[in-house]
Amino acid sequence: MPTLFTPLSAAIGGLMIGLSVVVLFLTLGRVAGISGILNQALENRAERSWRWVFIAALMLGAVALFKVFDLRAGNAVVSVPWLVVAGLLVGAGTRIGNGCTSGHGICGLARLSKRSLVAVAVFMGTGMLTVYVLRHVVGGAA
Repeated sequence: MPTLFTPLSAAIGGLMIGLSVVVLFLTLGRVAGISGILNQALENRAERSWRWVFIAALMLGAVALFKVFDLRAGNAVVSVPWLVVAGLLVGAGTRIGNGCTSGHGICGLARLSKRSLVAVAVFMGTGMLTVYVLRHVVGGAA
């Protein structure tokens, strides 16, 4: 199974995420937990506009990176049904873990949150285990 790793686009994407977290915190005093922002945009009538602007900016940033680096969505190493299953599992995990990678991994760790440290250890460990299983158990020895 091929690995698609592009260090330059990954670094730029990371910088863009970090910048968005800082801007959101300095302008509105809010933590950029994407799952929480999306959940509140869908459920909460108060303070919705900034949440939708933030979500739209995230999507536009992704589109901009795809255009700048001439990336193709069809380069995924798994099929669309697997991506849907993965997305649903990630969504369930954000509910169970009361937050997502951006909330715990970027904002929570920066605030030295013990709960976020545990959450990050769990989802990073699970991600590593998943890659190992997919490459060496399901997909055969690489």
